[in-house]
Amino acid sequence: MRGVADDGASPPSGRAELDRLLGLTVRDAGAHAAALFLLTPDRKALRLEVTAGIPAEYLTPWLGIGLTSHVPVAEAARERRLLWFSRTEELARRYPRTAIALPYDYAMAAAPILTGITVWGTLLLLWPSADTAGPIGTNPRRVDSACRRIGWLLRDATAAGRPVTAAALPRTLPWLPAREREPAEALAAADYVERLPEGSCSLDLSGRITFISATAADLLGRSVTDLIGRRPWQAVSWSDENTFEDRHRAAVVSRQPGSFTSLIPPDRWLAFDLYPDPSGVSVRITPTDPVPAPPGVPAEARVPRGGPVRVGELHQVVHLAAALSEAVGMCDVVELVATDILPAFDAQTLALFEAEEGRLRVVGCRGHNPRPLELVDGAALTTPTPEAEVLAGGVPTFYASAEELALAHPRAVLPEGLHAWAFLPLVASGRPVGMCVLAFDRPHAFPDSQRIILTALAGLIAQALERARLYDTSKELAQALQAALLPDSLPDLPGLDVAARYLPSVRGMDIGGDFYDLVRVDDTTAAAVIGDVQGHNVTAAALMGRTRPALRSHAATGATPAQALAQANRQLVDMDSDRFVSCLCAQLDLAHGRAVLATAGHPPPILRHPDGHTEVLRLPPGLLLGIDRDADYPTTEITLESGTVLALYTDGLVETPGVDLDDSMDGLATRLAQAPPQPMDRLATDLIDHAKRTGPRTDDIALLLMRLVVAGQVLPTRGCGAVAERPRGGASTHRPC
Repeated sequence: MRGVADDGASPPSGRAELDRLLGLTVRDAGAHAAALFLLTPDRKALRLEVTAGIPAEYLTPWLGIGLTSHVPVAEAARERRLLWFSRTEELARRYPRTAIALPYDYAMAAAPILTGITVWGTLLLLWPSADTAGPIGTNPRRVDSACRRIGWLLRDATAAGRPVTAAALPRTLPWLPAREREPAEALAAADYVERLPEGSCSLDLSGRITFISATAADLLGRSVTDLIGRRPWQAVSWSDENTFEDRHRAAVVSRQPGSFTSLIPPDRWLAFDLYPDPSGVSVRITPTDPVPAPPGVPAEARVPRGGPVRVGELHQVVHLAAALSEAVGMCDVVELVATDILPAFDAQTLALFEAEEGRLRVVGCRGHNPRPLELVDGAALTTPTPEAEVLAGGVPTFYASAEELALAHPRAVLPEGLHAWAFLPLVASGRPVGMCVLAFDRPHAFPDSQRIILTALAGLIAQALERARLYDTSKELAQALQAALLPDSLPDLPGLDVAARYLPSVRGMDIGGDFYDLVRVDDTTAAAVIGDVQGHNVTAAALMGRTRPALRSHAATGATPAQALAQANRQLVDMDSDRFVSCLCAQLDLAHGRAVLATAGHPPPILRHPDGHTEVLRLPPGLLLGIDRDADYPTTEITLESGTVLALYTDGLVETPGVDLDDSMDGLATRLAQAPPQPMDRLATDLIDHAKRTGPRTDDIALLLMRLVVAGQVLPTRGCGAVAERPRGGASTHRPC
């Protein structure tokens, strides 16, 4: 069989010797397949170089592996130690990604290739699975010896200036038959096969038909010439579920015989028996009747213990694995697991628990209750329930019928309508984090391949659940911190309609450095502040938490905008924080209908006049806070008539990639001019929603809108104390009394 990257040319001498050593290793170790991974020149990844006894295409997910990846091949090289797995279920519990990539029944060893302390790569060996733990099929010393021989070759080649590095594509070593048959003997063997009543064919390791009898071709509905050299699952139109391909891969990887039946439309059934050896797979094909189901298990639920992985299951698993990597909070995890796992495995019910403070807590459920959840929710992990006992053992447990579950747990309460269960403990970082329970409305046999996939999925769900828990905790902390840093209430000022919004840019953080404030100065005066600390993280928020109170205190004592900015600037320079702050202050004289403004490098405010036209107020510039301790800040006075709207904002509201900032500010002014008369709260919502629709945001947003309702009205000594609300999305709003 030619290799994946075989172009007919002889490999270089270094690779030829490497191939010879790999062949010897397979023989000496008693393995049926092997793969060699070489460390890349930057020593940050492993590349698949060559395989023996298994097509390189079967290891496509491992063509390139980062050295820090959580897979056996990388861990063996990283930790310089030998890893053994006697069964795939054991592999699935510890390395779910690896088991999903090759979900068949086999034993595996991953051994580092070393010379001294230098790592050159990893050797992967496969054997038929064993029921005993620990090394099987060979003495580990033979594996170590083989790795040393390969390591010496790689070391010497490098020292001679001819290093052996992984090729762009891996290759597969050809299988050499034990002896060549004479033409007459081969013809007699072919005649013998043709006289048999059943069909026969031979596949190479990659699945291509190398021989097929006329009887077999007739049963498959094609001619011999149409089938030779092709893979049967690609050559026959009725093989749309890829069962044949899955069973062939299982036979090659596990070196164990397998069988399955398949329906040939409209009503013919064929039985396929597969017998593998190092050169390929022999297949016997016979007509058959549908196999009757055993008592209590419907025919459609009966799958052989070594049955194939359904293609739908594999597609759902890959999709779920990718989706779980993007899941954020606990609700996302529950929804993804329910949406993907239930249909993939024809399950009707799902319950997801988390282990918290020694107890099981229900975090999500879909379908009928797998068991009455009120008996499980909050139960101690020491309670004698199936969930707690399976989680304590850490090993997935499957019950094909209600009778099996009742026998194992006589005191378990079994709800009506459910007849099979999969209890999947969720273990992350070596500790239990929860439990996933799948239930079926009819008896359900769990084939080995399905158990492996579910076990691997449990590992992925556990990791996602752990990340979600950390995210939810971080989000609650961030929201509490942000609420403490921003005003939790805005003063209710008669004659002034006010609305404020805050929206962080970093998904998952809900915290940033933009801020706003509105301060009552005296009976006729108020001060408005808006600012932007450099950065969008906790450090920026912490600096904001020191800057806003300083500005607020200066404004509350009657300092002019120029004085408030100058004093805050000196404090920030003295902090030596290496971060700058833009800020704009406005002092509102509501009794006389005027305002005084000063800016420290902040985007200019926008003024909407009572007749609806708007203007961008280009204020005299002042330096950002935190640069020059002696900076001063010029002021500008404007008139405020009844109906005038003053909009203060941070650049996150107007910045759009590829659009000039001045054009963006003019666009905001246009939207304010076109907005119909409405409360500031509604206008603020419209402006924020428009910003969300314009594309992905790269900066935080703070917005403060103020509309003068009645000019010349004196403020009372005390406001009505309206409390700021924080609607969904992190925004903050104020509604007048």
